[in-house]
Amino acid sequence: MKHVKKIIVGMLLLVPIIAAAQLTTSDSVVAQVPFRFMVANQYIPAGECILQKADANGRTLVVHNVGANVSMLALASANESKTAAPAYALVFHKYGTRYFLSGLRVADARTTYSLAESKEEAELRAQNVTATEQIVLASLK
Repeated sequence: MKHVKKIIVGMLLLVPIIAAAQLTTSDSVVAQVPFRFMVANQYIPAGECILQKADANGRTLVVHNVGANVSMLALASANESKTAAPAYALVFHKYGTRYFLSGLRVADARTTYSLAESKEEAELRAQNVTATEQIVLASLK
């Protein structure tokens, strides 16, 4: 019975990775990020970053740093804003010198993706550290 549980957990972890491999390049958003940032409790180095949907409904995103060859999955939720975004953009919360990826805006659409907050960002927010919003423009690849 213990082995069955491990197999099920392993399969559940592999499904988003397999789905991400089936996406086309037209589903990718690319940005040149000039600073190191955290997403889903992992730091991503500065450089060219590509974001892709790992599932059909956008609940999981793949974040990939091309130069550092770092990839990871991040949980996201799709939201509708009042107005359409003028351009593709990555949204970061900045606390001092630390950056946290918090969202993705889609050009000419009201859909935005909010990423789950990391433990480190939650701790900073709990300490009432003031955050500012940093926008990095991106493009469709």
